[in-house]
Amino acid sequence: MTREGLLIYQRSITRMTFTQPEGRAHETVPAGLTLAPGIPDDPGDLCVPPQGASMTHDLQWVSEQVDRAGERYIHLLQDLVRVSQGGERAIQEWVAAELKALGCNVDLFRYSPKALAPKYEFAEAAAVDPGERLCVVGRLTGEQRGRRLLLFAHPDAEPVSSTDGWRHAPFAGEIEGGRLYGWGVADDLLGVATMIGGLMVVATNGRRPRGTVLLASTPSKRNVRGIVAVLERGYAADGAVYLHPAESGRGLRDIKAITSGLLRFRISVAGKPPDTQEPEQTPFHHLAVNPIDKAWVLVRALQSLNENRADRVRHAILEDAVGRSTNMQVAYLHAGEPDQLSRISRTCVLAGSVTFPPHEHMESVQSEIARSIEVASQADPWLRDHPPQLEWLLGTRGAEVPLEHPLCLAVRRAIRAVTACEPKVNALHASSDIRHPILHGGIPAVGYGPLAGSFSQAGGTDEWVDLGEYLQAITVTGRLILDWCGVEEIGPDPAPAT
Repeated sequence: MTREGLLIYQRSITRMTFTQPEGRAHETVPAGLTLAPGIPDDPGDLCVPPQGASMTHDLQWVSEQVDRAGERYIHLLQDLVRVSQGGERAIQEWVAAELKALGCNVDLFRYSPKALAPKYEFAEAAAVDPGERLCVVGRLTGEQRGRRLLLFAHPDAEPVSSTDGWRHAPFAGEIEGGRLYGWGVADDLLGVATMIGGLMVVATNGRRPRGTVLLASTPSKRNVRGIVAVLERGYAADGAVYLHPAESGRGLRDIKAITSGLLRFRISVAGKPPDTQEPEQTPFHHLAVNPIDKAWVLVRALQSLNENRADRVRHAILEDAVGRSTNMQVAYLHAGEPDQLSRISRTCVLAGSVTFPPHEHMESVQSEIARSIEVASQADPWLRDHPPQLEWLLGTRGAEVPLEHPLCLAVRRAIRAVTACEPKVNALHASSDIRHPILHGGIPAVGYGPLAGSFSQAGGTDEWVDLGEYLQAITVTGRLILDWCGVEEIGPDPAPAT
C-alpha cells in the first residue's frame, strides 16, 4: 500500500463500524553464514524473474489493488477470527474454501504429531500434543521454469482460558482505534489471513504468478510441527516465508532470517535427611546432606560454563544485536515444601535453558553441559557417589539464511517499497518456525508480519493487530509473490479448482 493510500485508509479505519455477531564453537562466524544443506547462496542458481518496467508496473499495481479493496481484506481477517471460535477443524475448512475459491488445488489432511520424524530437534513426549491435527495446503501451479514460493502460518492459538480483563469480545473481530482485536489474532490468525490476502491480490484481476505458490495453514503450538508434516508429505519450494508478527513490537520493520538453537534441561540432585525421628531437623542439619547445597555446586559450574562459552562461541549478527551469541540460565530450583521449613528434602530439582547460534551443533552443546556437570560432580564427594540425573526436555537446532540471499533481498525490497523503511533482521528469537523449511527441506526461509501485541501466549488481554500494517503486510506479500515467482497475464479470473 502506498504511504498516501495508507494514511487515507488508516483514517477511514477509525470511522468504520461493523455488525458484530453475538456472543560448534571457537571460530568467529561472519554475518549470514548458513550450514543448512541445499540452500543456494548464488542468485544464479535460481531462475530470477526479469526486473524491468513491466515488473515495476505489476508491483505498483499490487499496491493499488490493496488501496482500493482494503475493506475486503479486513473483513477476511474478521471472518477468520469469528470462525476460530469453532476450533481447528472449522478454521481449516474455512481456509480450504478460501484457497479453492482462488483457484488453488487444495490438500486438507490429518497427521499425528507423535508420528513425525523431525530432524535436528526433539521434545519429551509429554510436551507434544497427542491428538491428530489438520493441515491445509493450497497450490496455485505455475510454469515449471518459475520459482516456487511457500507461504505458511499457524492457525492454532493458545487454549482459551480466562478472558477476564478483556474489553473486546474475543471472537468478534472488533475494531477500535485502527486495531482489530481477537483471541489468537496476533498469534497467528493474521498470518493465515495475510497469505490468503496476498495471493488474492495477485491471483485475480487478470494476473497470475508465473511460478508455483504454496500456501500452508499448519498447526504449530505445543510442538505439533505442522509445517514438518507438509514437508514430509513431499511439498517443496525455492523459498519460504513464515507469516508471523515480530515479538519485538517493531512490526514490518523487523524480519526473521536467523533463529538460535534452544535446549531445555532438568537436573535432579539427591540429598540425605539426618538420621533422626525428630520432626524438627534443623538441630541435626550438620548430619544431613542438603540437596540444595549440592545443587548450587552445579549451578556455579553451569554459570562458569556459560561465561566460558560466551568468550569463545561467536556469531557476528547475534553479537551486534545483544552483545553475545550464547546464553544459559537456571530458571527453576525446587526442594522441600513451604510448610516444612525445618526438614531436609531428599531431592532438589533445577532446570534451565541455553540458546546457541546456528553454526553450533546441538549435540556439541549437550556434551559441554553434561561434561560440566560430570566434572563438578567428580570434585564433590557426595555428588561423585550420587551422580545427578540430567534430562533433556527439548532441543531445537538453530538456522539462518544469508542476508545477501535472493529471498532476503526480495523480502527487504518489498517491505522497503511498501513502508519506506529499511527492515532490520531480528536475531533474538530462538526456536522460530523458519528453522523447519531450512533444516527439514533445504529451503531458505524468512519471516515477517505486521505490528501486533498483547499476545495471549504471554498473558496479554485484548490481543490485537494494527490494521494499517496488516494491509501493508498483504501488499508486501503480494509484491513478494510477483517479485519471486514472476507474473503472467491470463485475461479473465480463473475458475475455482474442482
